[in-house]
Amino acid sequence: MSEFFMPAETEAHDRIFMAFPASGYTLGDTEEEAEAARSTWSQVARAITKFTPVTMVVDPSSEADARRHLGDSVSYSFHELNDAWMRDIGPTFVRTAHNELAAVNWNFNGWGAQSWASWDKDQLIADHLAQLTELPVARANITNEGGGIHVDGEGTILATRSVQLDPGRNPEASEVQIEEEFARLLGTSKVIWLDRGLTRDNQEFGTRGHVDIVACFAAPGVVLYHDQQNPEHPDFLISQEVRTRLEESTDAKGRKLKLIAVPAPTVLRDDEGWVDYSYINHLVTNSGVIACAFDDPNDAQAAKILAEAYEGREVVSVDARELFARGGGIHCITQQLPRS
Repeated sequence: MSEFFMPAETEAHDRIFMAFPASGYTLGDTEEEAEAARSTWSQVARAITKFTPVTMVVDPSSEADARRHLGDSVSYSFHELNDAWMRDIGPTFVRTAHNELAAVNWNFNGWGAQSWASWDKDQLIADHLAQLTELPVARANITNEGGGIHVDGEGTILATRSVQLDPGRNPEASEVQIEEEFARLLGTSKVIWLDRGLTRDNQEFGTRGHVDIVACFAAPGVVLYHDQQNPEHPDFLISQEVRTRLEESTDAKGRKLKLIAVPAPTVLRDDEGWVDYSYINHLVTNSGVIACAFDDPNDAQAAKILAEAYEGREVVSVDARELFARGGGIHCITQQLPRS
């Protein structure tokens, strides 16, 4: 029997945790870029508060900026930060065999000890939130991030080999060992392995292929996946690979998966190359869905698909281009605390 169990993200939440941009590449090189980051993180937080309370972890040096943007709309917790990707630096909250909450510390190391990353402060955030919520810590025997996994709440998990078997994270681990650790910490019995993430996310400043930009469970047996429909984009082939793998898969209960294609935005490139804009990287919280928008013709279609997939929840779209310019989306900057 597993020691812990991770609820589906569609279950009720007590709170969403975020981190306010404080330094480094997330803020950028100019005050204009820094304000764009602060504004976008804050817009996401304010959208969430319609459905769920938000606690923002703020570096003490950024308190004035955070309060200027957020006022009393969120609660604050102060801790030094390197970066602001709470899905990855924070813990994954799970339940124990006695249905009590616990916090999994995944041993964050800068997305596989990337040369451009710093994590001496961020690696302390999982324990900080455990202390803040007065929850016990379960320390993983592997290195992972919250963006590297997605569960259905019934024993199935999505993950990518490019992340979990990354030499910078788990140089000695096998698939079986990763699966065993997922089973212990998340209560899963079936891993659906995808080979890699999206093209840009596999490049120098990416995560090496997080799954939460590629595919996610809308419900047990139902998977939303990123569908790049333009054959000019290298993610066109990745989308085909993902769809084929999912079509061939069953979940922990032996069910064939119902697949829902979510078309990628029509824009293909920016100044840095092929974009990895994706509507998959959304947050479901209580009666709401906080969705990525890109000022793109497909924004409305994606919002409609999400509204149908999460029936009864209100979809609120937030322009996520400033997030993706820095390496992630709305799911990447949020972490849910299940209702106790």
